[in-house]
Amino acid sequence: MHPVAYDLLITGATVLTADPARPIVHDATIAISGNRLAFVGRAADLPAGATARETRRLDGRVIVPGYVNVHTHAILSMVRGVAEDLGFAPAYTPGIPHGHDVRPDEAIALARLGAMEAMLFGSTLINDSYVHADLTLGAMAELGLRVYACGRLHDVDFSGVADGRWEHHTSIGERTLDDALRLADRWHGAADGRTGVQLAVHAPDTCSDAFLKLIAKVAHERDLGVTAHLAQSRTEVAQVLRRSGKTPAQLLDSVGLLDSRLVAAHCLFLDPADIARVGRAGITVAHIPKGNATGGTMAPTPALRAAGARIALGTDNMHADMTEVMRWALAIARIQLGEVAGDWQPADALAMATSNGAAAMGLGDRLGRVAEGWLADLAVFDFRRAHLTPHPNPLGTLVHTGVGRDVEMVIVDGRIVVDDGRPTLCDAQQVIEAGNRAAKQLWARATA
Repeated sequence: MHPVAYDLLITGATVLTADPARPIVHDATIAISGNRLAFVGRAADLPAGATARETRRLDGRVIVPGYVNVHTHAILSMVRGVAEDLGFAPAYTPGIPHGHDVRPDEAIALARLGAMEAMLFGSTLINDSYVHADLTLGAMAELGLRVYACGRLHDVDFSGVADGRWEHHTSIGERTLDDALRLADRWHGAADGRTGVQLAVHAPDTCSDAFLKLIAKVAHERDLGVTAHLAQSRTEVAQVLRRSGKTPAQLLDSVGLLDSRLVAAHCLFLDPADIARVGRAGITVAHIPKGNATGGTMAPTPALRAAGARIALGTDNMHADMTEVMRWALAIARIQLGEVAGDWQPADALAMATSNGAAAMGLGDRLGRVAEGWLADLAVFDFRRAHLTPHPNPLGTLVHTGVGRDVEMVIVDGRIVVDDGRPTLCDAQQVIEAGNRAAKQLWARATA
């Protein structure tokens, strides 16, 4: 029998597996063959005579499954440091750049900047939605991470929304849905399985009832997941009640979109009946704890989870530090509960950032854990730094004091895409400079 030959062998690190059966492995050895984890355990248990094409000794590091960021708008890095203080979503706010203002070259530059930032901070999959997705999806995937993306689906004329006008046009809906389906034909399951499409409903107020029904029908026919903003503002709730006589959750239920395939971002303004409704449906809540708190709001995540909803994490248009988002998710829940509850602990936060997100993306049987046979998506944190030392409980230390800038290495699909804190498949400075130029151009036009 020939000795086992691996592609990459990692030794010496502590592994936080997100696997309830074996949550932590000290002084671990990880072997990768192709795009899969072939071995996770102690070096003494490796097959006799095993060799590897490349070996990395990573003493003092902590490895976690790559983060699954279920709700991002990479292009909206263009409003970084501004949107946080508006008190409302950029699409609804006059005087700043909007999606319909973004040119194709600007979209590519800003999307690559946002995606690179997420990857450098340990996200190995992002679920992105905004504009020019036909151009940005491939451009982001070239960086090496997993990318699900879709143009925002709406039939409202967005040029009027910032001024308080919701005018719906069938032609707009047909165009945005046709674009999304062409995107799915091209990219769903492409790039060796690293890319995909979830139909991205912008929000219940920016989609007419008839258009929402059409999206539900197409999603089921094409076997595609759906993502949407849900109950993200009081304005949305009031507009849907005025137009349709229902709450946003009731509306999505009535059109066939409120089910276990839905990834619903924010879920802020839900009454008790709606919390019970979305829980029964088994939706995934794309929890944006820091972004929501910055706007003075918080999702009722303890009640949502108790009702049956899955909680996963996203960064929205804030910076893409999922480690910090885990910390905010715990704090927001504990504030609502008024205690440090046994079921809102660092292990729960890590699951929200990894395995829960993978399940939300339809990948829960192969992504989101460090376990043999699973996809080799890993984030490596340098725990030799002062703020991470000592670490008698590495998971607690990561969640409570870690930051995205502690990421040293990222592996996606068995390939090292970040090494020594730098991307391996692109020139980081070029990406930064291109994104900065695009944002300056957009702001110059918006304020002219």
